Amino acid sequence: MLPLPKSAAKVQAALKESGLPLEVIELPDSTRTSAEAAQAIGCQVGQIAKSIVFQAIPSERPILVITSGSNRVNEGVISRLTGEMVKKANADFVQQQTGFVIGGVPPIGHNVPLDTYIDQDLLQYLQIWAAAGTPHAVFRLTPADLVRITGGMVLKITG
Repeated sequence: MLPLPKSAAKVQAALKESGLPLEVIELPDSTRTSAEAAQAIGCQVGQIAKSIVFQAIPSERPILVITSGSNRVNEGVISRLTGEMVKKANADFVQQQTGFVIGGVPPIGHNVPLDTYIDQDLLQYLQIWAAAGTPHAVFRLTPADLVRITGGMVLKITG
């Protein structure tokens, strides 16, 4: 078995530190989008836990929203929760704050702590899949594992 790329190895180390026996795997096909990830894994799009980084305005603090791959985040909900306007972060901001590129942002292992919100729709699945640092790396976990490793607040983030 080949060693994981540096970014995926960073996620594997964070998973090990969490105390959960979760394993990063690399897939030959892209997992950059939720649809690509679901196809590569062989699961429903809704089982993809996509990590989206927002930037609060004016504080510029990063906000992580982990949503079901079949959902779109309502930025108004996130703005009400944070007390600030939010905008989807650009690629440079995402990489600076998380240490990962868009398309591979995992829910853990970031450069700085991120306020994290988790889509309640993910809780309906027995298992979900999250990005693991590269557009080809993922890991399987339960929704309860996701809440535990991120400390995120679970809520309805759509509509």
